[in-house]
Amino acid sequence: MKASPFSFATVVLIVLLISACEPPDTSERPSDFAVLAQQVDGFKQAKPGNGLSFPADHGAHPDFRIEWWYLTANLTDAVGEPYGIQWTLFRVGVEPALQKSIENSSQNSQLFMAHMAITTPTTHLSFQRYADGIANDPSARAGVTVSPFSAWLDDWSLKSTATGWLPLEVHAKQGNDAFRLKLESDMPPILQGDAGFSQKHVDGGGSYYYSQPFLKAKGELTLDGQTIPVAGDAWLDREWGSQFLQQDQAGWDWFSLHLKNGEKLMLFQLRQSPGINSEGHFIYGNLINKDGTNTRLDPRQISLEVMSETAINGRSLPMQWQISLPQINRQMTIDALHTDQWMDVDFPYWEGVVTVNGKGPENSGRGYMELTGYSK
Repeated sequence: MKASPFSFATVVLIVLLISACEPPDTSERPSDFAVLAQQVDGFKQAKPGNGLSFPADHGAHPDFRIEWWYLTANLTDAVGEPYGIQWTLFRVGVEPALQKSIENSSQNSQLFMAHMAITTPTTHLSFQRYADGIANDPSARAGVTVSPFSAWLDDWSLKSTATGWLPLEVHAKQGNDAFRLKLESDMPPILQGDAGFSQKHVDGGGSYYYSQPFLKAKGELTLDGQTIPVAGDAWLDREWGSQFLQQDQAGWDWFSLHLKNGEKLMLFQLRQSPGINSEGHFIYGNLINKDGTNTRLDPRQISLEVMSETAINGRSLPMQWQISLPQINRQMTIDALHTDQWMDVDFPYWEGVVTVNGKGPENSGRGYMELTGYSK
């Protein structure tokens, strides 16, 4: 499927209507995330100064074009072997003009796409599902409710297990592979950017964004029918908006890191498209202290240097980085646990477990890295 003048929502909706919610044909896949730079009229745009509200903002935002509930977890088994899981639910708003043209359609009708991945010490498994749904309708195939909180697509679910937001339980199963984890924390959500507004370009534009990076995970993986008890650190990101990239941006490099001293580090850069005459990539960094307070990093003092690249699925992807943060006197090296962590889905990207290596616990740990928009 090639990027086109149609929005991502329109393309997926047409596929759903034609194929009864079967995944789209993957014989032609987009080489980048250009669909996220397309502007579609009729949706709200994220703006600074509006503030976030809980528990309402744990739920869906149908007035915005796209959002996601994005969970990663760095896990170890009983003998210390590293594992990882990813569970993501994407909600895509139906293009307003098209929505009005669909007979008997609900204004709350939404499109949902889910990704599930398991990383082992040597392999990586990735799966996807699609469904249409209705926001805040527990009887729909896919959706999100606020009270009690639940986000699901069929039997892939992230839900509260008590009357409040936490604890959470995540579950997903595909064939003989599955995971089920309980997620607990006594920390409040961390607002990214400017009180929850995350700027994504020097000229403005962005999304609403908060994180729950202090989750403790415990449960089990099932690989080819074999159960493996695991425990570790999890990070939940929540983001919604209507245009995540601008026309001169190609994709992003994103890091969520659990440091051994108990701090959490969020870094990302949105890369300028090749040939664009600009001042460079848009960079954001946030050091989250053990007590939940933030140290916003000056982007002029964030250095993300690629140390080595690897050919993966016809693309040259950066698998080792050196990160220098002179503002807080930190320097660390990021290495992929292994390079085979490609998300082989309809809008493909690299997402997987990384190790953090440096001098002292403040420069070492583990985490996740996401790389998007690298063309063949």
